[in-house]
Amino acid sequence: MEWVTGVLAAEDYEVGRQIVQRGVAAVYLVAFTSALNQFPALLGERGLLPVPEYLRRAGDRVGPTLFRRGYTDGRLRAVAWTGIVLSALLVLGLPQAGPPWLPLVAFLVLWGLYTSIVNVGQVFYGFGWESLLLEAGFIAAFLGSDEVAPPFLVLLMIRWLVFRLEFGAGMIKMRGDRSWRDLTALDHHHETQPMPNPASRFFHLLPKPLHRIEVAGNHVTQLAVPWLLFAPQPLAGIAALVMIVTQGWLVVSGNFAWLNTPTIILAFAAVPDAFYAAVVPAVDPAGSYQPTPPWFTIVVVLAVLVLASLSRPALVNLFARHQLMNAGFNRWHLGNAYGAFGSVTKVRYEVVVEGTLDDVGPDARWREYGFKGKPGDPARRPRQFAPYHLRLDWMMWFLALGSERGWFTPFLVKLLQADPQTLGLLAEDPVDGARPRYVRARIFLYRFASRREKQETGLWWIREPQGLLVRPASLRAESP
Repeated sequence: MEWVTGVLAAEDYEVGRQIVQRGVAAVYLVAFTSALNQFPALLGERGLLPVPEYLRRAGDRVGPTLFRRGYTDGRLRAVAWTGIVLSALLVLGLPQAGPPWLPLVAFLVLWGLYTSIVNVGQVFYGFGWESLLLEAGFIAAFLGSDEVAPPFLVLLMIRWLVFRLEFGAGMIKMRGDRSWRDLTALDHHHETQPMPNPASRFFHLLPKPLHRIEVAGNHVTQLAVPWLLFAPQPLAGIAALVMIVTQGWLVVSGNFAWLNTPTIILAFAAVPDAFYAAVVPAVDPAGSYQPTPPWFTIVVVLAVLVLASLSRPALVNLFARHQLMNAGFNRWHLGNAYGAFGSVTKVRYEVVVEGTLDDVGPDARWREYGFKGKPGDPARRPRQFAPYHLRLDWMMWFLALGSERGWFTPFLVKLLQADPQTLGLLAEDPVDGARPRYVRARIFLYRFASRREKQETGLWWIREPQGLLVRPASLRAESP
């Protein structure tokens, strides 16, 4: 048995294990904080899509969740706070300082708690990075503690997850929008992405030949480099570093919640300690490990076999003619298919919500509700929020694309009621807590201001009205 555990040990990946465990825990910390701040207003008892109603309607179709027998905002906050505390402890490395079962239990609890949230989160939690975080947390549970060497099989499963992420994203692009194939996608993407950040305009205004190089480099990184994750060192480590740099480029250029962050963190599982020692010779991460307990080796092997089995549909999907993007094949969010931005929108439409204290007429003064992250005021510089996820702002982007799944009308009703929880999701209430007589939604075409326009006007965005999405609406019977 000692021979088996010795073969499965990867003593030269201690730094990678520390980065993966603490990094994944840090993303969980962000995710639970996001749930604490936004879930009650979006999905709580008095939310836009209340979970109690969803549970009654969905019945057995709801996946595993602690809320199956009843949801309250208090229970949600208890789950979120538990996740926050446990995530923080893992970031500090305290469970990892104990026996191997301690971080194992800690990560599995995080995974179970967040699964409970995601499975009742409906459209507001229908993003691929939710499943990515769940799968990453489940795998990280089997990395062991500081007492034992990192299990090689678990590091291999993490590389397999990174491969699915990168190669799946590359394939969905090649099979999707023609602009990815003719290298013109980034002529538009920086401007039309869901939530631009402070640097997005700079990237958008780069020369078009450089955009072509960016797209070509992206294809190489996502379609060719991931295969090297399974090559001997130093090739696997070099491949991981290439992906880390590429994903870092995406982090700098846009607000993609935590889509890129876990990919960066997980890629470190393929970087050996020798790479760090080559940069800083004084660094000697090797620890004095105790023999791996046989029970832990058995648990690791069984977990890897289960994960490999569950990811078979995702493997088939990678090479399927009609590839699914961000698809789950089981209720546990393990072995998922990933991919993002298979198509790129060429123009940017924004829905601008306005309210007025006046009666509808030519003299009515309409005032704009300000969102925290999505473009609104043309003079406001885009802000950085990622890896924090502004769920309402993201859904407003989908709304402008024509996708609305039952939440927008309740949102307008909440504004008419001046609901404090809903207003807390916004950056600016133009009527200062009063109940507006009417609200409406207008559509604008947005584009980044050119360098000359920015210099002359000070505006970050140039926008043009395109018409009404929702006519003036009121809670009063005489609403037009």
